[in-house]
Amino acid sequence: MHFIIELLVNAGMILLLSHFLPTIIIRDFKTAILVALVIGLLNATIGAIIRFPLNLATLWLLSFFVRLIVTAVIVKIVDKLFDGFEIKGFLPALILALALAIDGSFLSFALQHQVR
Repeated sequence: MHFIIELLVNAGMILLLSHFLPTIIIRDFKTAILVALVIGLLNATIGAIIRFPLNLATLWLLSFFVRLIVTAVIVKIVDKLFDGFEIKGFLPALILALALAIDGSFLSFALQHQVR
């Protein structure tokens, strides 16, 4: 259940940023869901493999920045995979990665501390 909530929130964040940043273009909510799914899958697999040696080299002192940059690169890769999703430049990809990190942190906190 948490995965579906996280997927929908990330898709909503992608759509929200596309309304505020003219350099992020997304066709519709369906595309946003697919983009959020692929970003999440790539981040969990390839991203983890790429982040580990970088974090090891920096002794995990720059872990947040490593995660941010790797996620931005993954966002740019996903940009090339989908016709209905376009990011013009690396800075908007970095902003999107930061927004996804922030909303993921808040969502994780909220889901862990939900009232039952």
